[in-house]
Amino acid sequence: MRNHSLASFGDFRCANCHALVSSMQMLSGVNNRNHCPYCLWSRHLDLYSAGDRLSACKAPMNPIGLTMKRSRNKYQLSPRGELMLVHACLECDTVSINRIAADDDPERILAVFHSSLDVSQHGIYEQNGIAMLDAGDMDAVYHQLYGQAVENSMA
Repeated sequence: MRNHSLASFGDFRCANCHALVSSMQMLSGVNNRNHCPYCLWSRHLDLYSAGDRLSACKAPMNPIGLTMKRSRNKYQLSPRGELMLVHACLECDTVSINRIAADDDPERILAVFHSSLDVSQHGIYEQNGIAMLDAGDMDAVYHQLYGQAVENSMA
């Protein structure tokens, strides 16, 4: 049996909170993990597509909001699509979306969503094809995170 080091699984230290992050698909439920499940910060690794790891930038990426990615999966629960994190690179201003992982902190995801409601720059991201969620999407966010609407989650 082969002995695998942490690096062989693609595990990494978060550039923001310095937590050790496992990239094992069994834990995260995603193929290409590049964000921290605790603080949700990412690293600018991909250039053309998820998992290509071709970006020369490698700078930290701040979680700035949420969006929905439409899916062709006819069995998907939400007709609007999959909830995704929106990240902005601190160095080159690239904006990208990342799949939410199974072990991401849902309270932190909500905090990112609520902080993004104050941002008046949403139009800039729409130019990149990313429609940031707004206050009218709160029920959809709660439903995807907790399986229930806002009023039920506060009871």
